[in-house]
Amino acid sequence: MEPSTLRTYGGMSGDDRRAERRTALIEAGLELLGARDGERALTVRGVCRQAGLAARYFYESFADRDALAVAVHDHVVEGIAAATLEAVQAAPPDAEAKTRAGLGRLVRAVAEDPRRGRLLFSPAPGATVLAQRRVESTRWFVALLGLQAREFYGMGESTRLAVASEFLVGGFAQALTSWLDGTLRVTEEELVEHGCALFLAVAHRTVGG
Repeated sequence: MEPSTLRTYGGMSGDDRRAERRTALIEAGLELLGARDGERALTVRGVCRQAGLAARYFYESFADRDALAVAVHDHVVEGIAAATLEAVQAAPPDAEAKTRAGLGRLVRAVAEDPRRGRLLFSPAPGATVLAQRRVESTRWFVALLGLQAREFYGMGESTRLAVASEFLVGGFAQALTSWLDGTLRVTEEELVEHGCALFLAVAHRTVGG
């Protein structure tokens, strides 16, 4: 029997099957991390049971549960960021249209899958790997917003822009947190509309001086 025959089963190569198992583990991890218990619900045994895989397959992709938690978090953040940027780029070339499109897609991505919202915005103990990853992703979104603003308005880096980016990303994240847990009682459309108005007001002040 040729070695290539051993590596291929059911029309899929070994690498393809490994990638499929990794995807299944990430989806199972999202199901557990996005539950009410969050990180406390995530165990190697639990995620393998959720994915329908033997425990040995976990370790071909992840060193431990923390590595899986990071992979799940990054998968969600990258998906939301890509969808939001796509919406911004497809919108008409004016600040209001692009802001509304971006915020609308961001809020919709969180609203249509509550697991994403709980993963990204539910309170987490400060010492956990997920809490640290949230800090890092927030910094990344701040940098991304600053880059988008500089490109759209044709402006350079400045302290004013840096403060505005921190304020808008942090403030909107808190608004999303309160909206998801029911503290902020507004509709999805109202959240986007109010957020858009605030983003534009800060942008006007930042650009106009």
